[in-house]
Amino acid sequence: MKTHAQAVVIGGGVIGCSILYHLTKLGWNDVVLLERDELTSGSTWHAAANIHGLHDSANISRLQHYTMKLYNELEAETGQSCGVFQPGSLYLAQTEAREHQLRLQAAKARLYGMNFSEITRERAEELHPLVNFDGIRCIMWEPDGGNVDPSGVTNAYAVGARQKGAEINRFTPVTATVQQPDGTWIVETPKGNIHTEWVINAAGLWGREVAALAGIELPLQPTEHQYFVTETIAEIDALDRRLPSVADRDGEYYLRQEGKGLLIGAYERDMKFWAEEGTPLDFAHDLFPDDLERIEDNMMRAIDRVPVVGEAGIKRVINGPMIWSPDANVILGPVPELKGYFCCNGIIPGFSQSAGMGLMVAEWLTTGEMKYDMFAWDIARFGLWANDREFVKAKVQDQYAHRFAIHYPNEERAAGRPLRTRPVYGMQREMGAVFGLNYGWEHPQWFADAPGAKDTNGFTRQNWWGPVGEECRMLRERAGIIDISNFAKYRCKGTGAEAWLNSVFANTMPKSVGRSCLTPLISVRGGIAGDATVTRVAEDEFWIVSSGMAERYHKRFFDMVPLPQGTTFKSHTEAMCGFNVAGPRSRQLLQRLTNTSLATEDFPFMRSQRIELAGVDCLALRVSFTGDLGWELHCATEYQETLYRALLDAGKEFGAGPVGARALMSMRIEKGYGSWSREYSPEYYPHEVGLGPLCKMGKDFLHKAAAERVMAEPPREQLVLIHIDEDATGASNADATGGEPIFKGDRPVGRVTSGTYGYTVGMSLALGYVKAGTAAPGDEVAVMVLGRPHKARILHEPPFDPSGEKLRA
Repeated sequence: MKTHAQAVVIGGGVIGCSILYHLTKLGWNDVVLLERDELTSGSTWHAAANIHGLHDSANISRLQHYTMKLYNELEAETGQSCGVFQPGSLYLAQTEAREHQLRLQAAKARLYGMNFSEITRERAEELHPLVNFDGIRCIMWEPDGGNVDPSGVTNAYAVGARQKGAEINRFTPVTATVQQPDGTWIVETPKGNIHTEWVINAAGLWGREVAALAGIELPLQPTEHQYFVTETIAEIDALDRRLPSVADRDGEYYLRQEGKGLLIGAYERDMKFWAEEGTPLDFAHDLFPDDLERIEDNMMRAIDRVPVVGEAGIKRVINGPMIWSPDANVILGPVPELKGYFCCNGIIPGFSQSAGMGLMVAEWLTTGEMKYDMFAWDIARFGLWANDREFVKAKVQDQYAHRFAIHYPNEERAAGRPLRTRPVYGMQREMGAVFGLNYGWEHPQWFADAPGAKDTNGFTRQNWWGPVGEECRMLRERAGIIDISNFAKYRCKGTGAEAWLNSVFANTMPKSVGRSCLTPLISVRGGIAGDATVTRVAEDEFWIVSSGMAERYHKRFFDMVPLPQGTTFKSHTEAMCGFNVAGPRSRQLLQRLTNTSLATEDFPFMRSQRIELAGVDCLALRVSFTGDLGWELHCATEYQETLYRALLDAGKEFGAGPVGARALMSMRIEKGYGSWSREYSPEYYPHEVGLGPLCKMGKDFLHKAAAERVMAEPPREQLVLIHIDEDATGASNADATGGEPIFKGDRPVGRVTSGTYGYTVGMSLALGYVKAGTAAPGDEVAVMVLGRPHKARILHEPPFDPSGEKLRA
């Protein structure tokens, strides 16, 4: 066994072997995989191993298509069979909402060149004569869908990795991972130790236990999961071809051919946890006792759809473990607080994503960053707060029981909440606030007339659409008070603060006390890793405000530049809270509470002052994400309720009141403002998103060379603001929400990143990207709202205050 390696992969399931293979494929050949038992032990060997390409996320769809394509190539490369069957997949919609989802996916397939389209019932009956299609509103066909052999795929990855120089050690449990003073690691095993720059935890069911060896806690929880295989079915035995799989997600089961029978699996509501206190170390190729009563309701729905299932005997039942994260997505990426430790844990659709996941891990390790924005998979989307065991169990229970439920735009699931609340939470709840989850925090989305209201969910306009409009109009006509405590807040202090911030951020830091600037944070490949407002509050002190949900993600970038001696950089997100008071009467409202003059000549746009409001010490910034006249007010958390009550009381005179996050979303799109994780991400370059002028090339900053390289090339695409025809959106009772393709004629030209109704400009609006040279301001395009073309036009300028007069008033 080697004593040194570039990377050590812990775990010999399909994901660990894929990571090993892709590392060698990208040039890292001095790599080792350690497996405590035999390859595939744990949850890989008993997987149903279905494969499909389409996902609600475009980037996950890309990776799933890469995975499906690679299996055949892997067979040819290694000579190891992957057991690939691709008879196709039928996707059924029983409800209007499912039809909307499938039509959106079909539109995205056209945009990305994927094979997924609607077919007639007659064609579907030809493809699968055993299915009863009564009650089905819409049928989609994916010709490449199917399944693979779990052991075959895993071994093919292993063979491919070995052929390129990797070493695999079976029956080699890891007993310790010890970080060295230089950040490297010693991985200890009974067969010897390995010194490595990177430890990759791909330990599957034992992901928690392996993480604990390094002092890490991961929010993971295993469950039981069942499927069964029927005896031979005469109608299938008589066929000379393989039947397509059936995705009847409204029925909450999956079904495909297995041998000459059928395989049926389910995610039942009456789910069952396993190994709550830890996965047994002696578990390997084990299963649990059959418990088909738990999935009886799902089985009956499968029988209704495919009646021959009810007449067939059961050949075998598989009841085995799976391990879940709180949102059912993989926990992937370098642990931000620990150098050289990479996680890839909690994978559910492993065989649809194995190659894509392995490729992303290998890209990150070998180049420093993935080519796609995969924040939805990033370990940094969870903070340490997510390790609360009751929260994890509640979320996993909800995810398992609703595995096939539609994840609607703006949907906020209640399981495991509230987890983190701020002092005004109870007060806001009594005011009718309907909350969402933002990095673990409860945060007001909108305000109902009375306490206890809940969101309805769907692709069309929901119960919050009207109240959000009232909040927008109140702020634009008078004033509104928005809780912005979810923003990340940092303080950088010391004699080296200015120099350090200049070396991190692309813009030049403010020279004068009281001035602010907007600045990009550049990613490894030259994209937008983040954006921040930086304010100089003293000669040696700066206040930084950025995306709250990206706080742990951004830590990786901040840690890339060493702090000068005597200089500190510290998060104040928990210690400080904030409100944005905005609207044409916001100045009058705030002036009632302070002796500091808020007149334009005394407190101009993009300036800051420390002021006292209603006896509360605040840092006031003359900025507003609404695009309107306004101030951000930041105070110590213990004074949040005092300040909030004072603002609301003073607001009564002016007809002002509380405003939620959905109204803020509408107003920032009316102004054409981008938002991190939507318009701003590592996939988009500064000159494509309108942030090029904020990258000051006359100084050094983090990843400047990458920014210079990408900005030297013409933009690949451009961020545009689109007005969608009201006749179309009104008729469909829907607005764009993000992800909808944009077409010009029959040609796909781009996709929506954010969408909303602009209540104060009377327009259904969308921000999105179009390929360079394909469409320009004034051009007519079609936006695929609900998967159907809606007439739209690219705007020349934002419909709200395009000259910025109100913002600077």
